[in-house]
Amino acid sequence: MLRIKEQLKSTELGAVFKELVRLLLRWNKTDNKRQMPWKGEKNPYRIWLSEIILQQTRVDQGLKYYERFIKAYPSIADLSQAPEKEVYKLWEGLGYYSRCKNLIATANYISTELGGVFPKSHKEILSLKGVGSYTAAAISSFAYNQPHAVLDGNVFRVLARIFDIEIPIDSTKGKVFFSSLAQTLLPVKRAGEYNQAIMDFGATICKPLPECSICFFNTRCQAFLQNKQQLLPVKLKQISIKERWFNYLILRHKSKIAIRQRTGKDIWQNLFEFLLIESNKKTALKKQLLLFQKNYDLKEVRYIEKDPIDLKQRLSHQIIHFQIIRAEISKTSLPKDIIWVAVTELKNYPFPRILQQYIQDQI
Repeated sequence: MLRIKEQLKSTELGAVFKELVRLLLRWNKTDNKRQMPWKGEKNPYRIWLSEIILQQTRVDQGLKYYERFIKAYPSIADLSQAPEKEVYKLWEGLGYYSRCKNLIATANYISTELGGVFPKSHKEILSLKGVGSYTAAAISSFAYNQPHAVLDGNVFRVLARIFDIEIPIDSTKGKVFFSSLAQTLLPVKRAGEYNQAIMDFGATICKPLPECSICFFNTRCQAFLQNKQQLLPVKLKQISIKERWFNYLILRHKSKIAIRQRTGKDIWQNLFEFLLIESNKKTALKKQLLLFQKNYDLKEVRYIEKDPIDLKQRLSHQIIHFQIIRAEISKTSLPKDIIWVAVTELKNYPFPRILQQYIQDQI
């Protein structure tokens, strides 16, 4: 395992660095077939938009959302002027809705406080809501060729394998070490090109299940030489999965249905949903009805039935179970945060993906 203060300065290792950079840039120019609409883009707004969309999202899933956003909002001014509900509707189904909230806030900030001009310095970009060290490095290097190394999952994997680094990438020591190594490797005058190359290399060649036989660096890759590809990179933390039960009441009054907007720092922030009672385990129908009547002060409920559909959604660290009850009510007196929406208008509101699908299929 490398010792950063000693080995990053060694002559032998320096030669390896130079060779890796040279071959990566050559591979990027001649053999990199990874096509994405934002590659080579110099417009900071488009780069920022693509990077926010791709946070915690696969490229193949994020691609269609990027194209929709660019079509709907060609500039940051267009995005800042769009109604918030419209933006959330366009984001619907992409998940991690705090990203959408930050997207809106940043667009408004740049338009009102910065005169519509996207910031150019790495420090200013890093200060934007929803922008971390990786995203700031990506925007500043791709748009302005500033010398800031990107460090995403692909880059962690490439560096850990090539140099046989066993420091856990999710530890404080690991983050500092890999950040220093990535910055040391970065060719200052070709920062944007190199950053794109090493990320694409990690996504297409040095994948979780790597294609070492076609790798241009396999004769010098320490993981390949020691048959350790599947052991690197090292992670400390194990993801724990939380299970939650969302009990929904689809409450109808004539041709309208009661919905509410989710607030607070939880999943699906600012999206809409039906009346909700959450529990930590599956709840009997009778108990659900009593809870709904008590929590929402329901009176004169004329008809109730349980939907037999069993729905479940897996998020990154959570499993959400859904139980749905239908009800009809003769009066519309409900808490102030409840709004009544015509059935035909439900499609215009941003709902969590699984509820949106339910609306299309069942309502």
